[in-house]
Amino acid sequence: MPELSSPTTATGVEPHSPRPRFEVADIVRTYGEAFRATHPVSPEQARVLRAIGQCRTAALGGHVEACETCGVECISYNSCRNRHCPKCQGAARAKWLAAEQALLLPVPYFHLVFTLPHQLNPLLRVNQRALYGLVFQAAAQTLQEFAHDPKHLGAELGITAVLHTWGQTLTEHVHVHCIVTGGGLSAQGTQWRPSRRRFLFAVQALSRVFRGKYLAGLSRLQAQRRLRFVGASAVLAEERTWGAFLQQLHRRPWVVYSKPPFGGPAQALKYLSRYTHRVAISNARLVCVGDGVVRFRYKDYAAGATTKVMELRAEEFLRRFLLHVVPPHFVRIRHFGLLANRLRQDKLTRCRQLLAVAAAAAVAALPLRTTEPAAAGPAPTAAALCPACGVGRLRLIELLAPHRGHPP
Repeated sequence: MPELSSPTTATGVEPHSPRPRFEVADIVRTYGEAFRATHPVSPEQARVLRAIGQCRTAALGGHVEACETCGVECISYNSCRNRHCPKCQGAARAKWLAAEQALLLPVPYFHLVFTLPHQLNPLLRVNQRALYGLVFQAAAQTLQEFAHDPKHLGAELGITAVLHTWGQTLTEHVHVHCIVTGGGLSAQGTQWRPSRRRFLFAVQALSRVFRGKYLAGLSRLQAQRRLRFVGASAVLAEERTWGAFLQQLHRRPWVVYSKPPFGGPAQALKYLSRYTHRVAISNARLVCVGDGVVRFRYKDYAAGATTKVMELRAEEFLRRFLLHVVPPHFVRIRHFGLLANRLRQDKLTRCRQLLAVAAAAAVAALPLRTTEPAAAGPAPTAAALCPACGVGRLRLIELLAPHRGHPP
């Protein structure tokens, strides 16, 4: 029985969209073992490499279906479902979208991005859980501080924030995307206060407050001895060097980016879904893999978002890719303000009442389609049509146990 990384028929016809010519899994399978032998890899990074290498192969098991009309057999291997795998995010994104629709309010939404300066990268690399959590906290507190001020809004916002740690070339570029309600609930809960139509708050002012809050939090963590200083950040353990480092970060401007509001809540959520389950690089961006080299497309925003091709040695590609493996159970999508879990339903219900819109009408219908194959489970969908004849239904005929001897 052939070992295939995506569902395939006996005639070579794939029942899903065509598989990209090259995949991150190919790089892991070909070069991953040599990389692990020569580079330090954390337990979580090792799990990610193993999962991606085994994804949709015999190592994870699967099932066989046969067409009731033409008899063609289709083999589908199971997905790893690791959140860092480029092939396993379609189903997770669709499930997230379905849940988030119930949280939408019938108001405009704004998109803001809070970015950390690259001077922090060596420290971030060895303090991911603490410092990634701090960027969520600083961004949300900054937005709420402006929103609570009567001079700006005098209300509580609803915020959904998503962490990204990469740039287009897989280098470290830590930032959070925030989708924010264009208005908020007054402190007494008696008014919905809309924001200005074209912008939420001035980005220069947001940048200064964000910088202050993040650096204050950083200083607290250092004073509490909750930071590690390892590798390139080891020099910061010395008190004088640490003080100079903080002064340098205080002097430079930090970047906060804001886009015009969306046309409505459904558009905002659909836009955010592009970011929620994205991984450092998609398989579609890979151009060529071979001879120890990986080539991939990227957008050069310094050159007007021109699409270019970068070439890296395979070990450097894997090193950069693994920089973006987040700690186990770290939550990359968080809600704040009106959307915080504790009083979410009560506050959203009150907002809808004030906006004179029934709760059911606030849920916009979004098509939950994805170009990625859904994660394969132990059983196929009963309504699947044969990819060969297009007429017959596929029927489960065999479950395939995981093949433990299959290489990662």
